Amino acid sequence: MPWRYHPQSTIVASGPPSSDCLRMARYANLLGRRVEVHYRAGEVTLPATALLVADSGRSIFLEEHYVLRGRTQTFRWEIPYSCILRIEESRKPGKPAQEYNPDVSMPSQSSTELGLMHLHDPLEES
Repeated sequence: MPWRYHPQSTIVASGPPSSDCLRMARYANLLGRRVEVHYRAGEVTLPATALLVADSGRSIFLEEHYVLRGRTQTFRWEIPYSCILRIEESRKPGKPAQEYNPDVSMPSQSSTELGLMHLHDPLEES
């Protein structure tokens, strides 16, 4: 499918890149692929792995699907270029959306199953 640039939109459609589009959309070669992004949010560095669905030339847009109460939901978020620390194609296979129901309690693991240590509190001895 050839590149299509729509003057009313800054979103790049899929296809081989032209020289104009490469200057505008820095990550156009990763469109439609699962990517791993490390980005800055204030003082915190966050990782994200999702499908790169758009590149506006100023931000990238990621998308992830999940199932909530039997309905498939879509979560999309925008990461400005200035916040991206690293981006690369993900080597991890995409997992199918998992069913999540907040009304049903999730099985929890005890601290012994997780291998956690109990910390000794000197105030408890007194």
